[in-house]
Parts: sequence; C-alpha cells; structure tokens
Amino acid sequence: MAPVPSLPIRVGHIDDVQELRKAKPTTIPERFVRDMAERPKLSATLSSPTDIPIIDLSKLMKRDQDEHENGIMQLKTACEEWGFFQVLNHGIDLSVLENIEEVTKGFFMLPLEEKQKYPMAPGTVQGYGQAFVFSENQKLDWCNMFALGVEPPCIRNPKLWPSKPAHFRENLEIYSREIRKLCKNLLKYIAVSLGLKGDAFEEMFGVAVQAVRMNYYPPCSRPDLVLGLSPHSDGSALTVLQQGKDSSVGLQILKDNTWVPVQPIPNALVINIGDTLEVLTNGKYKSVEHRAVTHKEKDRLSIVTFYAPSYEIELGPIPELVDGKNPCRYRRYNHGEYSKHYVTNKLQGKRTLDFAKIESKTST
Repeated sequence: MAPVPSLPIRVGHIDDVQELRKAKPTTIPERFVRDMAERPKLSATLSSPTDIPIIDLSKLMKRDQDEHENGIMQLKTACEEWGFFQVLNHGIDLSVLENIEEVTKGFFMLPLEEKQKYPMAPGTVQGYGQAFVFSENQKLDWCNMFALGVEPPCIRNPKLWPSKPAHFRENLEIYSREIRKLCKNLLKYIAVSLGLKGDAFEEMFGVAVQAVRMNYYPPCSRPDLVLGLSPHSDGSALTVLQQGKDSSVGLQILKDNTWVPVQPIPNALVINIGDTLEVLTNGKYKSVEHRAVTHKEKDRLSIVTFYAPSYEIELGPIPELVDGKNPCRYRRYNHGEYSKHYVTNKLQGKRTLDFAKIESKTST
C-alpha cells in the first residue's frame, strides 16, 4: 500500500495520544498545538443531519423508473454540489457494522505494548501509529491510527493483522467484503449519473485496491488548540466512513470556505468523492477537503475504507466528459505513481492533486 522509504525518515518523538490522555498533562505538548490560522473554531453550529445530502440506496435499486431516475438525480446533485453524502439502506447487515466497531474499539483499548507489536514504520501507512509524518517538527494530529491493506492480497502485510482482540481478522474480512460490494454498487449509479454505462468504472479499475484505516480520537483538554486529523482530500475514488455509536461529532467538510460539521445519521455510512474520481470526471465531481476535530469529554471512533483503481491502471479524464466547454483539466498518469505520491506527502488540503493538474494557459 505504501512504498518503502528510500532514505531514513526522522520523525522525532511521537506521543501516543491515548497515553497522553491517561497522564493528564497540564499543557498540551507543543507538537500538537496548531498555529493560530489552523485552530478550529468550536463554536460552529452543528449541521442538522439533513444538511448533508442523504441517498437512499434502495430507491436507486427499484424497478420503478420514476423513483430510479429521481434517485439518480439526487445522487448527481450530491456529487456535484457536495462531494459528500450519507447513504441509507445500503444493504449491509447492522450486525456486520456492530461487530467491526466492537473489535476496532477492542483493539484501541489494548495495552500500548500490545498495539506496538504492529508498528507503522515512518514513511508508510500500514500498522499502528500516526501516518503522514515526515519530519521532526511537523505538527501532529490528536489521533491514534491503525491501517491495513485489504485487497488485492498482494498489498496485505500479514504481520500487521492483529491476533487480538479475538475475531478481529474474520470480522474485518466480512466487513471489507460488504463495503467492496457497496462501493461497486455506488460507482455503478455514479457512472449512470454521468451519462456513462453502469459498468464503466468497474471495467476501468481492474482489480480495485481497498484499504482500511481505523481512527481513535481520545478526549482532549484543549480541543481549541489541536486537530484530530489535518485537512485533506482523499486519494481514493470513493471513501466510506463508519462512525462509532455515541462518538462525538468530529468530521468537518469544507463547503463554500466554511467548515461544516457532519452529524452522522444512525446506521448510515458517510461517502465522499476522492481525488481519483475528480480526475476521471474531469472535475465534474470534485473531491472535498475535510478534517476531524476533537472533544473535551467524549472520544470518537471511525472506520474508514478507501476504494481505488488497481495500481497498474493508467488514468485520466474520461473522453466523454471532455469537450470544448470542458477542456481537459488533468493529465494521464499511472495510478500507482499517484498513490506513491499521495502517501509520501503530509496531509495538506488538496495539494497532492496538483500532481495530476494541467496548468491553465493564460494569454498575455
């Protein structure tokens, strides 16, 4: 999933935030304290669940032509105007969602020495620790991460799949199979919403790459000083987020230059468009910058799946979506090269997408 760094990366000492929380320091360590411009304004009003578009997948699957077309239009609007939506009636049994949440929480509650048996090496994105840290003075996120490559089997690192808690592996396998089906289904309807054949993305992607990252955000005594996760867009085609029950509201998306908190609907999954889909649609459907904030008293758990084309695939804007009014905005590139570029740079808004952009020519 991530290249092995060619040179040693010095990341300095990284505190484990769960251990920090237990120690109850009188001040937040300097590496977690954000510059003034980056600090979250926590007085923002919570969005109501209806602010973020809601897609009922069962309507898209109905044979009734009117309901199906109405669902496709809702999906198109969600992708064009938000790049984020919540999906209901997604077809995944609630017990599957509950089981993955239980074993994920169980993993994070293990003693530190047990979790450290699965370390995330500097410059990589699999294992337990903090990803996207590349220097000793880089600001850190108030978050512990555990990330694994899932599909295809060649991206797995079996040594990082934990033996505890019991049934972790089998629950992750079942969950990942269900999420993979959901991604294929959503991409079929997204293709139709663009006027393409339903199997357009599946044919293009080859054996799709799938990875999971589990995030645990303990409470923080000064949530106004830190970020749970730095602002970024995802390098995937689609990202699927499951938030733990009773978690604090932490996900925020950048909409019209304002950070909008996302209030998850019970049993819904949050979907967002990644950079890869932005390139393929020639910018018609854009990836969206998002971040996570922390809470003074409540913790937060999220399970995030990234779904993307095979690393061998060459990508660029789909020809049907390029014309005189919509000139080509992105170059063609190898997806493996873009993935390497993404995971070897720190999270910094949508900057990694510059890798694919064609510079606009201005007349003098």
